[in-house]
Amino acid sequence: EVQLQASGGGLVQAGGSLRLSCAASGFTFSAYTMNWVRQAPGKEIEWVSTINNGGDITKYTDSVKGRFTISRDNAKNTLYLQMNTLKPEDTAVYYCTPGLGDYDVSRSQGTLVTVSS
Repeated sequence: EVQLQASGGGLVQAGGSLRLSCAASGFTFSAYTMNWVRQAPGKEIEWVSTINNGGDITKYTDSVKGRFTISRDNAKNTLYLQMNTLKPEDTAVYYCTPGLGDYDVSRSQGTLVTVSS
């Protein structure tokens, strides 16, 4: 059974930092491109970042470029998102999902990030 458990969220002031982790199980993590997506209150799911299975190719949505860094540790089956210079508009529940272009969060437990102004 595929399980994806995000953690590391919390309440932070604007300009602060958080590091999210996502522990994956039930599939061959090292074989999959992985994504971070987020859902702000009352809004649709938004793609944030993607990393290929080897960890050497990364992509970001424009609003987080230069502030967020995605990484992974295939030995630990864990995906990370380092978030710096956080803004109130980054407030959302963050999820990780496996697969290129797959943003289905139904198998994911998200973590809430709240950025106060």
